[in-house]
Amino acid sequence: MQVPSLFIAMKLAHINHMSQQQQPFRVASYNIRKCIGLDRKRRPGRTLDVIAALDADVVALQEADKRLGNRPATLDRAEIDRSTDLEPVELAINDTSLGWHGNAILVRKGVTVQAVDRIEMPGFEPRGAVLVELVMANGPMRIIATHLGLTRQMRRAQLQTIVESVGLRAAMPTLVLGDFNEWMADRGLEPLQADFAVHAPGRSFHAARPVAALDRIAASKGLRLLDAGVTETEKSRRASDHLPVWAEFKVDQPR
Repeated sequence: MQVPSLFIAMKLAHINHMSQQQQPFRVASYNIRKCIGLDRKRRPGRTLDVIAALDADVVALQEADKRLGNRPATLDRAEIDRSTDLEPVELAINDTSLGWHGNAILVRKGVTVQAVDRIEMPGFEPRGAVLVELVMANGPMRIIATHLGLTRQMRRAQLQTIVESVGLRAAMPTLVLGDFNEWMADRGLEPLQADFAVHAPGRSFHAARPVAALDRIAASKGLRLLDAGVTETEKSRRASDHLPVWAEFKVDQPR
């Protein structure tokens, strides 16, 4: 009996789709300190070299914009395009910033952005988080980039705000990345504990002599951590006061 060619094509397409879903993907988080290195020089090209070397599908940036006035971007969009395989998600509310409250997200070219949101957060100083929902080869993925406050009380309140915002949206694999500003491994991040596994890839601050794992990546259920680390190179040790962190995940398929 001859098997219809349409059936074969559909079967192959399904196998290819499942294979893509099982591919690992890499995310990274990097507080770039407005591209000012430890030599006190603003060198966006150096920062982009560090970002490109991460080879990540998604990069969350903190302090991507200057702090005062209309908060101009410290990374040029055209240079991002020329120097990396990434492109910025449109998050700014003006024509000069790269992100919002200094938080920006870069995604690998070809990744589809389905939704964008900005999350207002409590605090004594302006803080926020940015949320994007993507269609990647692995399927839908939600990314939240943030830079938490300097006090534990504020960090807890800000994380609670993020968790509540996620709860209002459709269920999908979610990652929260950023400079969490938390020096302790076992406290301060309680709002994430019910629905997220918090990973500290390693000591990322201070870049000259790393002593604290301030930069974290929190993964929702259904995301399996494969590997993680801190990128410590000669260039990354000079480009900012933080070192970039990265993690590789795989989407667990429902049984």
